[in-house]
Amino acid sequence: MAIITVRENGPLRVEGDDVTVVDWNGNQYEITKRPFVLCRCGGSAKKPFCDASHRTNGFRASEAANSR
Repeated sequence: MAIITVRENGPLRVEGDDVTVVDWNGNQYEITKRPFVLCRCGGSAKKPFCDASHRTNGFRASEAANSR
């Protein structure tokens, strides 16, 4: 099972052993460490992975999950 944590003003933190990241063409990314973080700001030079660009490019997002 994967757990994805939305970090305020930051990336998506992905935890779990059974996780595969695939692009729109079906190409699979190699996951070299766990947990890992995915870019939300669009500024990462390592997309789809986060390189902490959100800290310097002014990215702001504070969405919270709706509780059910």
